[in-house]
Amino acid sequence: MQFTYDTEATLKMTAALVNTVAGASRSGDDELSTVEQLAALLDGNVWTGRRDRDATELDQMRALRPELRELWTLSRDDAAERVNEILRTEVALPQLVRHDGWDWHLHATDPQSPLATRMRVEVAMAFIDVIRADELHRLQRCGADDCDAVFVDFSRNRSKRYCDVGNCGNRMHVNAYRARAAAHD
Repeated sequence: MQFTYDTEATLKMTAALVNTVAGASRSGDDELSTVEQLAALLDGNVWTGRRDRDATELDQMRALRPELRELWTLSRDDAAERVNEILRTEVALPQLVRHDGWDWHLHATDPQSPLATRMRVEVAMAFIDVIRADELHRLQRCGADDCDAVFVDFSRNRSKRYCDVGNCGNRMHVNAYRARAAAHD
């Protein structure tokens, strides 16, 4: 299943935001502690629209992470209920837009709405595509036993098991090799 480019971008941004929490981040620390870190995250994920670049916006985005992380764990029906709840709460009004070099795609909030509101709604809109395509299994938690990161499996055969946050795939393969080698000694 291939998603539209805006859905893919939103899912990647969501995973990146969720993976800023301690335990899921590259450093193991909370990587969304400053306004500058938030700006770097948004810039690195091509997030457009209003940005206040202040402590209130940072606090709202930090508070959004657990809700977005939970979406990764919900069943299809529960995810659909949550998406509908978000869209109702934020009074989403889907519309086609074209901006900043992006071709026509959906937005469901005004570009001047607060960042956390836009993020909630854009994630809900991306999840609509995932739910309708019955592809929730592409939203994964890292298979490494010492990593709490999430990722989106865009591979053709849906076989990705590890995140890209902490080099977990390589680390787990090395551990498995060493365990096999030790068993043969």
